[in-house]
Amino acid sequence: MLYLDNSATTPLLPEVKDAMLPYLLEEFGNPSSKYYSLAINAKEAVESARTHVARLIGCSNNEITFTSGSTETNNMIIKGTADYYHSKGNHIITSKAEHPSVLDTCKFLESKGYEVTYLEVDRYGRISVEDLQGSIKDTTILVTLMWGNNELGSLNPIEQISNICLNRNVLFHTDATQVVGKIHFSLEDYPGITFLSCSAHKFHGPKGTGTAYIRQDQYGISTPITPLIHGGGQENGLRSGTLAVHNIVGMGKAAELALRNLKINIETLVELEEELITVLEKKFSSHILFNNDSKDKIPGVLNVQFIGINNEILVKKLAPIMAVSTGSACSSSKPSHVLQSAGFSLEQVRNTVRFSLSHIVNKEDLVLFNNL
Repeated sequence: MLYLDNSATTPLLPEVKDAMLPYLLEEFGNPSSKYYSLAINAKEAVESARTHVARLIGCSNNEITFTSGSTETNNMIIKGTADYYHSKGNHIITSKAEHPSVLDTCKFLESKGYEVTYLEVDRYGRISVEDLQGSIKDTTILVTLMWGNNELGSLNPIEQISNICLNRNVLFHTDATQVVGKIHFSLEDYPGITFLSCSAHKFHGPKGTGTAYIRQDQYGISTPITPLIHGGGQENGLRSGTLAVHNIVGMGKAAELALRNLKINIETLVELEEELITVLEKKFSSHILFNNDSKDKIPGVLNVQFIGINNEILVKKLAPIMAVSTGSACSSSKPSHVLQSAGFSLEQVRNTVRFSLSHIVNKEDLVLFNNL
């Protein structure tokens, strides 16, 4: 099968699997235990992984908190901020094109009396910085906007958003699930980003683990939030629960590989994307339209309309030989709210398929389209 649904999840790299196996078998200790070697080894493995994740996104080790993935992290940050700062304000700003774990969390908070502004997005799913500026109020406690769109691949103007939030003294959370390990950035260059979410399985790590980046001040004090999960006080009291050491080790290894190979991986994705565009245009000619922008985007993500062809029928037809999707894996049963928020008609949405590449895809395999 030609796997072209890497925005949903990515295959585990062999090096990642090899790094994980000892912590499923021999090195099974609980890192919260003390003194004996199995516990110490587990704790050291977790801290090593924390270092690799921190290096990948450009922050300090102490700013990384391990979670089960971006859905938990998004809930943790948004709910935790809303609760901790409720005496200062009750206004949150997001956009209509966010991941369901952000939108549904915001809707939940609305039911609890919080005010949420849902910014409009343009044809490519990007917000307007002018709209953001005009939406910030004295009661605004959090802006939460994704870095890269999971369906259109578009990059929001994060530097401008970061600076606006910094200048207006508003906390800023970005869901960076789709960009970590796929574009080059360092959080040192974005002082306005307070919080960031990411998941290991989007850059060839295991499912079920991710991180919350929580910025520390110059004195090493973390931005305070109310924990989502209470219990044994793991992860500095921010995320209780026994750590999934094998998964965390896998995330650390995937982060190490992603950083080491970032430049060549990006070049490979750009080359594969160009080849896929050529193949699609040659095969389907005037019967397709590309919904995504050609610039300021995640490399390797294409959002394509097949005019007059229902996307569910097309995806099912392709399924024996090729894995693609109609949109986000977290809302696959519904027509894409992302495309609808970007102004596409329901018919256009139902004709759209997302192709998302990986650097391990073989360019020669893309000729499978010629057999359709």
